[in-house]
Amino acid sequence: MEALGGGNGGFWGWNWELKRQKPYNCRSNVSKSSNTGVGGGYHFPLKQAVTAGSLALAGDGIAQVRDRWGNSERSKQRSILPSHDCTDEEHPVWAIFKEHDWLRALRMTSYGFLLYGPGSYAWYQYLDYCLPKQTAKNLMLKVLLNQIVLGPSVIAVVFAWNNLWQGKLSQLPGKYQKDALPTLLYGFRFWIPVSALNFWVVPLQARVAFMSTGSIFWNFCLSSTMNK
Repeated sequence: MEALGGGNGGFWGWNWELKRQKPYNCRSNVSKSSNTGVGGGYHFPLKQAVTAGSLALAGDGIAQVRDRWGNSERSKQRSILPSHDCTDEEHPVWAIFKEHDWLRALRMTSYGFLLYGPGSYAWYQYLDYCLPKQTAKNLMLKVLLNQIVLGPSVIAVVFAWNNLWQGKLSQLPGKYQKDALPTLLYGFRFWIPVSALNFWVVPLQARVAFMSTGSIFWNFCLSSTMNK
């Protein structure tokens, strides 16, 4: 994987198994594009984009419902009225959903559809091209690169996307300083084992779906962090 390394000994002095291969070149791999997904021009990965967008919507929806439910419970605890049995009319279930922030939901959905789905799919293609063999070393490298490249990129982009929609780009540096590093470190505990499983047993075509399913939990965390 000289493409990620460069120089003698490759990336961090590793001797890559692709050392004798030609550099990554989309045009030279057109004949292989049907099998590897590399080359032959760009094709928008609609399936992965729809999957990522839908699951981003689900994660944000869970976060919003959790927040409103918690606020409702705290309001009831602070109430000075005597305790009594609540009727459906006083506390209808639909009241949890009627104040749903659909603009916030659209922000997260558009991020998943336009950015995370296509971007992560291209990233997984590139990793599989550079490290095609299913060895323990390649697995560890994929997980490591996923955390130090994709993880920070996702947090940087989603924070910027959210602030752009809200017209608060001037507040973005402060948001990064306050929340980016804690969010990234917290994510390591979840994404390292999930990424290992993803690269080890999940085929390339299903990786965005698998990671996006895990992202229901992660989008819940991101949505809550961005909307403090």
